[in-house]
Amino acid sequence: MDLALLRTFVTVHRAGSFTRAAALLGLSQPAVTSQIRTLERQLGRPLFLRQARGVTPTTIGDELAHKAAPHLDALVEITEAGLDDGSSLRTLHLAGPPEFTAQRALPALTELTGEDGQGFALRASFGNAEETLEGLAAGHHDLAIGTARPRGALLTATALCDEEHVLVAAPRWAASTSTGTRRRTAKPALEHVPVVEVHESLPFVARYWASVFDTRPAAPATLVAPDLRAVLACTISGAGLAVLPRYLCVEALERGDVVALHDPAVPPLRTYFLVVRTGTLAMPHIARAHDWLLRAAADWN
Repeated sequence: MDLALLRTFVTVHRAGSFTRAAALLGLSQPAVTSQIRTLERQLGRPLFLRQARGVTPTTIGDELAHKAAPHLDALVEITEAGLDDGSSLRTLHLAGPPEFTAQRALPALTELTGEDGQGFALRASFGNAEETLEGLAAGHHDLAIGTARPRGALLTATALCDEEHVLVAAPRWAASTSTGTRRRTAKPALEHVPVVEVHESLPFVARYWASVFDTRPAAPATLVAPDLRAVLACTISGAGLAVLPRYLCVEALERGDVVALHDPAVPPLRTYFLVVRTGTLAMPHIARAHDWLLRAAADWN
């Protein structure tokens, strides 16, 4: 059986779409369709059910994928190891949310860049969870960090770390919310405090209110800036309250630039995932970066 046909078949199985598989393989969609039809004729059985959006594997298709995919991934690993002679740097394309990627992931990975024979060049791009996963699926990135676990077989996600969210404001607002005279585990009076957020939908504040207070925020945002670092800077300047990841505001808390307005018994958490296209961990530079970030994340939780 032609290995090229099996490679195309496994890519379609993981992608769930002839169109997406074609983009990953660098082929035209008709070429992918033709290869799958050739393989189906050779086997005498249909491998996929065509649907309005993508394809669904048949039982035979699933069985073949589960048998063939590990061996194809192993061949890729052998090929990559043979080509990795240290004569040139491989390039790792990383994507993720701007703040977490800049504050956490990139500083950790810089130790792996260089020309020591095992290092790689690093290229980073920023985006929201949907954009990042779409770019990874399309082959634009090698490794992605996101806050959503992807569905389907094309992408494989591993939990990276949990991010604690903190309700903060400049010290002058703390006095007006009565947190100085009451236990910070009690709900502070927040109705009169302006809200600083990254989006009009209040993604961080609304999640905190729902999780901790079992309600919705009463007022819209007064200031919206689409970057958590800008939200922190505006909060320090006294613009109002904000909900921020602890890793991002811990130094401001230690300096007293902002204070925590509330101390819930169970703080809200958000999980980050490290995501790759299934099978690409056979490539040494991707596998090394993946493992390195997982080890580094042990100190982030």
